[in-house]
Amino acid sequence: MVLEAGKKNSKKQTYQLWRNDNHPIELYKPETTKQKLNYIHNNPVEAGIVERPEEYIYSSAKNYAGELGILKIKLI
Repeated sequence: MVLEAGKKNSKKQTYQLWRNDNHPIELYKPETTKQKLNYIHNNPVEAGIVERPEEYIYSSAKNYAGELGILKIKLI
C-alpha cells in the first residue's frame, strides 16, 4: 500500500507514509522565525503527548520559557 504522496515519488517504498519533498522557507524576519519555532514547539501538544510545550523532554521550549532543558541550545 502506498499513500497518495508516495505514488508521485520515484523513490517510493512499499509502506511509505511520509513525503520526501519539502518547502524550505527563508527565516529572514523575526516574526517568521518565531512563528516556525512556536509551530515546532507545539507539535507534541497537538499530538497529545504533553499538555504544554515545555513538558516535552527533547524540546527547546523549556529553554525559551526561561527554564533549563536537557539539551544544550543557543536561543535565537
